[in-house]
Amino acid sequence: MERNRFFPEVNGNFGFGCMRLPMIEKEVDQPQFEQMVDDFLAAGFNYFDTAHGYIGGRSETAIRDGLARRYPRDRFILTDKLTAPYFNSEADIVPLFKQQLAACGVEYFDFYLMHAQNADNFQKFKACRAYETAFALKEQGYIRHVGISFHDKAAVLEQILTEYPQIEVVQIQFNYADYEDASVESRKVYEVCEKFGKPVIVMEPVKGGNLVRLPDEAHQVLADLNGGSDASYAIRFAAGFPQMFMVLSGMSDTAQMADNIGFMRDFQPLNETERAAVDKVCEIFRSMNLIPCTDCRYCTDGCPMGIRIPRLFSCMNNKKRFQDWNADFYYETITQNTAKASQCVQCGQCEEACPQHLPIRELLQQVAAEFEKPESGE
Repeated sequence: MERNRFFPEVNGNFGFGCMRLPMIEKEVDQPQFEQMVDDFLAAGFNYFDTAHGYIGGRSETAIRDGLARRYPRDRFILTDKLTAPYFNSEADIVPLFKQQLAACGVEYFDFYLMHAQNADNFQKFKACRAYETAFALKEQGYIRHVGISFHDKAAVLEQILTEYPQIEVVQIQFNYADYEDASVESRKVYEVCEKFGKPVIVMEPVKGGNLVRLPDEAHQVLADLNGGSDASYAIRFAAGFPQMFMVLSGMSDTAQMADNIGFMRDFQPLNETERAAVDKVCEIFRSMNLIPCTDCRYCTDGCPMGIRIPRLFSCMNNKKRFQDWNADFYYETITQNTAKASQCVQCGQCEEACPQHLPIRELLQQVAAEFEKPESGE
């Protein structure tokens, strides 16, 4: 396994994103996660990514039990993040940081990112001197590298990197579906990273699974290449740009781990034929007008009605893809004991939290119109 050209302590360019771990009901499937950890390290990779809010705090403790307690500290690279809902002042940050160290079972983080930076979040982080606190923790040896994860337009990233040139790495949403998307600006954001010479970490290379569960027509385009899985083309697309330091995959079972290791151990970027096929898949996606939700679930945390927004959007997309009764059945199942789309109170908290900048309130109205049609009388 080759050392990473940006950070030589990192092996390869493929990371284990611990946001979507294998679950048994509401708990992490610890034995399966530990097998995935073992397989990942045995393949030569060593980069793990988490955050305090992932899986309601269970991601960090799963890493403690499944990684930190089972392997020497020099066998793995661990990234954690400072997330806005968990602090309200400068004084809150160091205690939270120490809590994260304890939750993960480590004495330092290799990378520590200011999480989900956008125009609004950035102002809170500045007011609380979050960046300055992280730089101080680095000086004290508790952090090796300070970076950001970013969800906004390119102009906002340029502002952040101008004000804080000490930032060493930028994590961005980057995949072939979002590359030219005006709401995400993946290409433009990447170009800002290039301009400032910042190594890039890729999140959402398969867009929350949307580029794995392709519509039949799109899947066939890639299948005709007689090569790898749908996921392989998405991840290799993202990893093939020169400024890419790391591509994360949020794997949730051992089969996904085995597939990803298979094509990333000896990584090759897409060739011209494969790139043309990916462009064709993008054309098919645009023609279907699907909701580009990544199932990050940031929108659900503050919903006063407890609407399971990503699940309802998934039903809507499945209805558009397959045009069958199953989507209606699943909608009724999902909302049997929770709020329906029509019960949205239009407060807008979800839209403030959405990294994709989706018009969630409007989309929920569309979902309600599709799935909550009044039954016709006799």
